[in-house]
Amino acid sequence: MAHYDAKEDAGAASEIAALRKVFPAGSSDVVDLGAGTGQFALLAAEQWENVTAVDPSPVMLRVLREKAEAAGSSLHIVEAGYLTYERPSESVDLVYSRYALHHLPDFWKAIALARIRAMLRPGGILRLWDVVYHFPLESAIERIEHWCSTGYADEEGGWTRADLEEHVRDEHSTFTWLLEPMLTEAGFAIEEAGYGDDGIFAKYLLRAV
Repeated sequence: MAHYDAKEDAGAASEIAALRKVFPAGSSDVVDLGAGTGQFALLAAEQWENVTAVDPSPVMLRVLREKAEAAGSSLHIVEAGYLTYERPSESVDLVYSRYALHHLPDFWKAIALARIRAMLRPGGILRLWDVVYHFPLESAIERIEHWCSTGYADEEGGWTRADLEEHVRDEHSTFTWLLEPMLTEAGFAIEEAGYGDDGIFAKYLLRAV
């Protein structure tokens, strides 16, 4: 898991700084869906009073609990996922999701997004960051091959070509032109959308309407 953390740098400090402009430190109710080993959630718990880390993996959560205990963190930890985590309607201010929604096929992405919208208060925020393909369909083979070619030769350097090929083969990353209508249909306004220069990644700041 330490090697995973090194490979999967969540950029949590910069994300916290950006989100504090939306929700200043204090009593906001924050949920990290797909929290993994808690890089974001642990820092978020230092800023906001009510932070819940949600993940379906017992292995990830075991590591997260150890980290939270060592840090004396007030973080609340729940074993669940997008389709099973339950919160009362309109009870959450901010939901954070990074590199996790791609585990769901598109039908279940849409259901998950509707469930997130239901738990958010009107005006609440979903911060979504994931592998989302931002290029025309006719460019897909060329763009994916280019991305896979950027993988390291071995795991010590980070994500390998085999890792990236496995993602394309086995995960459910979709196109921006499929995901974005799902977001609006679920009840979100897209306030910010940023795309990687390689057409592989997308970040959204979404407002519950």
